[in-house]
Amino acid sequence: MLKRSILKGAGAAAVLAASFALAGIPAAAQDKGTMRVAFGDVPGGEMVNFMIAVARAAERGVKVETSYLQSEDLAAQAIVSGQADIGVGTPYALIQKVNAPIRMFYQLSMLRFNPVVNGDKYQAWTDLDGADVAVHGRGSGTEAIMQLMAKENGVTYNSVSYVPGSGVRAGALLQGRIDVSIVDYERRRLLEREAPEKFIFLPLPEIKATDEALYANREWLESESEAVAILVEELIKTWREINADPAAIVALREKYNVLPDIEQIEVDELVPAFTDGVSIDLFPNNGGSAESVVEDFTFFTTSGTLEGDAADFKVEDYWYLAPVDAAVDKLGAL
Repeated sequence: MLKRSILKGAGAAAVLAASFALAGIPAAAQDKGTMRVAFGDVPGGEMVNFMIAVARAAERGVKVETSYLQSEDLAAQAIVSGQADIGVGTPYALIQKVNAPIRMFYQLSMLRFNPVVNGDKYQAWTDLDGADVAVHGRGSGTEAIMQLMAKENGVTYNSVSYVPGSGVRAGALLQGRIDVSIVDYERRRLLEREAPEKFIFLPLPEIKATDEALYANREWLESESEAVAILVEELIKTWREINADPAAIVALREKYNVLPDIEQIEVDELVPAFTDGVSIDLFPNNGGSAESVVEDFTFFTTSGTLEGDAADFKVEDYWYLAPVDAAVDKLGAL
């Protein structure tokens, strides 16, 4: 059963909180701990797979409470301050600039985004000199992509605004409130369906980097290792199940009753969206590795998110891979 309430969170931001009740779970399974996950985003169809894994972790005695904050900055602040345990994002810049005691520990998704412009005003990257751009958040993969392409095309944006949620940015594009942004594969489908002649999607080179990762305080990861191990195992199993059969997302959502309040159009798009996601290798089968982190270093230094030479960065300064390594050893690598 999913319970929702409006709370006050970091910086007095409004938070939408959800927790899975453990009624029906055997008493012996109810002592694995509780973890609080903070999203800097709005709940939507793209989170269904994560919430399925959360429900499965609950069946094994790990209670997971999720909160939806107004930005990734607020979510990161909640982790650093101890108001939440796990954040979602790629806080490379935060770790480097303030030496935050957090580490990423699970690779949720790869950077697979679509830069998009109002075709009445812009047609190519070189047209964007002086343009106002909207991305997901400070230090996010969406910002890194847009900054990388500005650098490669010799343009300087007038401003970069932070608008969490691809769905929110797609809505603003349709309403004419923004003209340049970047959206996920699901919202690209939405824009093409709702306004097929209005928008132009700009080309990108091949990008190998993390879009979303789970991160937490290193000491918390070690002290809550049993609960973290269960969550990581369920994430890997869920990701693999959906990669093998994207249509399974519908039955799994119904079985675990996750995100029952998302709009019907998002429900209708679950199978097409996850099918598209699987086709572009959006969901890693193994939750990340030292090799994938090195690819991140290359991308985020090139884009300017990280300062320095990629070869000088150390995996352990940004990631704690012990939970993933243990889960892959147990489940086998794909």
